[in-house]
Amino acid sequence: MQTIRPVSLIGAPTDIGAGHRGASMGPEALRVAGLAEALTARGLDVVDRGNLSGPPNPWQPPVEGYRHLPAVLAWNRAVMQAIGAELANERLPILLGGDHCLAIGSITAAARHCRESGKRLTVLWLDAHADFNTSAITPSGNIHGMPVACLCGFGPHELTEIGGHAPTLTPDCIRQIGIRSVDTGEKRLVHDVGLDMYDMRYIDEVGMKRVMEEALQNLGANDHLHVSFDIDFLDPAIAPGVGTTIPGGPNYREAQLCMEMIADSGCLGSLDIMELNPALDVRNQTAQLAVDLVDSLFGKSTLMRD
Repeated sequence: MQTIRPVSLIGAPTDIGAGHRGASMGPEALRVAGLAEALTARGLDVVDRGNLSGPPNPWQPPVEGYRHLPAVLAWNRAVMQAIGAELANERLPILLGGDHCLAIGSITAAARHCRESGKRLTVLWLDAHADFNTSAITPSGNIHGMPVACLCGFGPHELTEIGGHAPTLTPDCIRQIGIRSVDTGEKRLVHDVGLDMYDMRYIDEVGMKRVMEEALQNLGANDHLHVSFDIDFLDPAIAPGVGTTIPGGPNYREAQLCMEMIADSGCLGSLDIMELNPALDVRNQTAQLAVDLVDSLFGKSTLMRD
């Protein structure tokens, strides 16, 4: 297993791409739940860089199929620069969201880092949603439903070319896990591009262990694994504090196994924790669960394992 690098926490307090207000409070909820303390107790060098700043949420209707595109671009540029700086300094960045549109910036930074360092990038997208909408098929115009499409070159040029290299990713770099809500038009586009998707039916049929073995196969020392963890990946019975609850997600043990097997790969290079909405939570229990799972992602296990 690779040695985990020093860790940097970066808050992005915005719900600019979401359909509900409240994800802007996610970074502070994760801090209150003890994220830095949990990782420090694991023996990691942890630095909290504080919060990024960007335009406020104007809460306006879509313009040509996109809500708040200029502000979404500004926030993602800030995220891209901050994540890129940490990777350049050989630190492992953890983006504290904020809504999932911000993954455009974080993953663009990881992709650039991999091109410059000769690493191979793999993205694990833990989510209830495929997030592969475009302006032509979106039912809402909310850009938090579009980041994977934008990263693969489907979207406004402001976002698809944000890092100066389009597309940022090809679909074969992405493994989506826990999917159980895909819009009608989105289904066809996902099928046509061949996105590697482990939906909840497949998890039910073969189990989380086999899913993670397949998703993580062939990773080695030259791989950079970016985990983009949308809290609504989890079943809302254990994680109510999200804006778009979709029943039937992974339970506590399935989620723990997922995180532990990622940790076992030794390839974790960067992490997003997205869509935590404290306004919809109960006594910060979803943030506490997220911290528990991230602790496992960084190596917590019941017994000592080789």
